[in-house]
Order: sequence, then structure tokens, then C-alpha cells
Amino acid sequence: MQRITRIIFDNGDPNKASLLEQYNSLLALLKRNLTERTFSILGIPKLIDNNQYVGWYSNLEGQPVLLSNIENEEHKKQIEKTLYTRINDIELAIKTMSLTIEEQTLISTWLPRIKSLGNTIYVINDDPVIVNTFEEPILPKSPITPPVVPPKSFWRWWYFLLLALFLIGLLGLLWYFFCPYGKEKIPEQIIAQNVEEHKTEPTPIVEPPKEPEIKSVPEDVKPVVKPEPVPEPIPEPAPAPAPAPAPVEKAKDCVPKEEVLNNKDAPKMVLIFDNSASMTITLMESQASINKFLKANFYSMTRKEAEAYEKRMTRLPNRLSKSKEVAVTSIDKIQQNIDISLVTLTSCPAAQTTPFYSYQNREKLKNKIKRLRPLDYNSATPLYSGVKQASKLLDGVNRDDYILIISDGEDNCTRANICTLATKIAAEKPRLKINIVDIAGQHKIDCVAKRTGGNVYIAKSPTELINQMNNAVSNMNISKPICE
Repeated sequence: MQRITRIIFDNGDPNKASLLEQYNSLLALLKRNLTERTFSILGIPKLIDNNQYVGWYSNLEGQPVLLSNIENEEHKKQIEKTLYTRINDIELAIKTMSLTIEEQTLISTWLPRIKSLGNTIYVINDDPVIVNTFEEPILPKSPITPPVVPPKSFWRWWYFLLLALFLIGLLGLLWYFFCPYGKEKIPEQIIAQNVEEHKTEPTPIVEPPKEPEIKSVPEDVKPVVKPEPVPEPIPEPAPAPAPAPAPVEKAKDCVPKEEVLNNKDAPKMVLIFDNSASMTITLMESQASINKFLKANFYSMTRKEAEAYEKRMTRLPNRLSKSKEVAVTSIDKIQQNIDISLVTLTSCPAAQTTPFYSYQNREKLKNKIKRLRPLDYNSATPLYSGVKQASKLLDGVNRDDYILIISDGEDNCTRANICTLATKIAAEKPRLKINIVDIAGQHKIDCVAKRTGGNVYIAKSPTELINQMNNAVSNMNISKPICE
């Protein structure tokens, strides 16, 4: 990958930062659905030089030249035609993609910016590359449309065939309704017979059974009188046993249904999820092997060797795949009266937040976690931003609230001290507790948990990750079932 150019980036402009983050999300979405040649027209931005500049990169090899500097008009028109064709290919690919509402909004917002005449176009070996200005789009007067392809004669025969079938069907209907021999008459005798068969027979009257006659006994026959039995003595009742002491009721380890229905004072939880590239490291290697991989010099390897090494060190189960699996399972164990929000750490400069998901909408939350994937470019861990935004979503003063961080490292987007931030949160929101599941075991952010009354849980293997995630949720005291 080579750098084409660099442009000054205004850190103080939140709109530009948001546009840069959106554009990287767009690249990640399109890369999975475009061919490598079509995707190559989109320049790849990266923050460089302490976030003072945006460097624009491309996987194409060769000397970048501005399209406006090409003097040969025929050559320039050919490159412009290639540019329009590949933009058209992007639009056609988008129509075949299965998109969420958020993804549809992202693409509809950025298509005009990709087509904008205000963008800078570079050319590398006759392949155009768009360097986006992040300014308001300037659209061409006539929209870019694909060349019109005349319909083939094959389809005309289909039109005639469909017309012939329609006429045949119409004739069949006319024959059925108006032909006198098309319907058979039902004999009247059979109809009468059927009517007789369906007449209901009278229900027979059942007489009640007669009572048996009682014959009178002659007066001269005297009845035999049996002697009365002598009653046996009744034994005295045994003294009743002393009543057993009433069992002491144990405190119910469950949540009453009334508390579930009245969700006003229930705690809330924010899940901070690390979605950076380092989370793709496998859980099946030792820490020494992982450290060696992180320090490896890939330039000293052949392309084949580098790809094989990376594939082995990112094989499943990796940190991200197992964390997503365990997080989804843990969500099912959390009380139904707890609303949950998700904060993802994907790229600089800021973390991404979601609204709170109620129990009825937890499937949407789980699906969002399952779809998490690190960006191929500009991947980073804005942990400071994530903790700050998560704390703003919670009360932590009038009720117990919780943050659970799942991460393998520290912030690499800012130099701000996260321990100082944790101290401030603890002072302002004393009932806000932060637990951490540390996947790499580096202890880089332990202060965040310790200063807010939380705990750190180290998990370096698939089994440890399952157990420690369960421990982190249980420690928050928000995983009780509903009382029967």
C-alpha cells in the first residue's frame, strides 16, 4: 500500500471527524461486496503525524498523477470513462446487497460525495483513485448513467409467446362459460334421493325406568330382631406431639415480577466492546508467540510467508469471535428489568454508542454484537472516549449502574489519562461500578476498575474467557431470575 497524498486535518472540527469515521465504515461495508478493481477507485484515509494530517493510500502500484495534469484529452476522457464505469459498478453492487436501515442511510449519504466533482482524482497506471474532500458534494448536471444496452431479439419472442398464451386462456374461459355441452345436468331423482337421505329421523322417546314394586309383608310374620352389639371400650387418645418450629424463610435470590414491570428505578448497564484489529489475534497461542507476532518484521518475509503467518496467528477461536460469543450468552443471563447499551471501540477519534435496549429488544443488541468486525484501515481503540461516553449515559447517583469493559489493551487514540477520568467518575457518580474483562492480561487499565469499586478479570484462553465473563456479570448482582 502506498501513500498518494496527505491533507491537513482539523482536529477541532467534529463534523470532519464524524465524516472520516463514516467514510471508513463505508469502506469496510463496500470492501466485502466489491471486486478488488472496483474498490481500488476509493482512496483509503489514515490519520498520521499525531492526527494533524489525513494520509490517502491505495493498493495500486505506480506513480500517482493528478487527472487534471494529464494533457492528452483522449487519454483523459478514457480515464474519466473508467471512473464513471466503476462508480456505476458500485451502484449496481449496492442494489444486490442485503443492508440494514443504518447501512442504507450511510450509503445514500455517501454516494453523492463519491460522485462529487469537487473531489480530487489521482491516476495510477490509468486507474483512477478518488481522494474525498469531505466537503459538500458538487454533483454533475447530468447524472452518471450506465451505457444503454439495446434489448436482444430473444426478449421480443417472449412478448409474442406471452400474448399467444393470454389469447389461448381467454378462448378457454369463453368456451367454458358459453358452450351448452360443457356442463352436465344433475338428475332430479338423485337430488330428491339426497334430500330424503339428509332428512333427520325423529329421536325415539326413552321412558324413565319404573320403580320396583314393594310387596306388603303379612302381619303374622314377625321380623327377626338382631341383638344390639356391645360397644368396645374407646382407648384414650395419645397426647398430640409438640408442633415443629416454623421454617425460617431464606432470602429469595430472584427478582419480583412487580419490580420487572416497574422499570423506573432499575439499574442500567453499558457494555464497552473492543472492536479493534488486535482483537483478531487467536486465543490458541502462548503470550510469547503473540508478543513475537506483534513485533514481527513482515517486510523481511515473502508475501506468501507473511500471509501464512498472519493466518495462523488470527485463526479461530480468536479474541473477537470468542468475546462476541460469550457476550451474547451473558446478555441472556442478565435480569429482564435491566436496559443495556453498547459502546464499540472501532477507530479514532471517538467511540460509537447505541441507545439502551430493553428486554424485548435484546435480540437486536445481540445481532449488533454478532456483526462487529474491525476496520481494515484506521483501526484503533478509543477507550478513553468509550468510558467517558458510557458514564454520561448512566445515573450512578440515585441508583446502582454498571459498565462492563471487554478489551485487550489500552487507548491508542489520545494521550489523556484514563485513570484521572476514572477518579472523576467515582467522585461524581459513586454508585457507578466498572468491571473489566482483560483478554490480554496486560493490566494497563486496572485503575479504571479499582477507582470505581469494580474488579479486573484476566482471561487468556477460551475457557477463562467464559468463566471470567460469568464472574464479571455475577459480581454486578444483575443476573437474578424472576421469582415464580
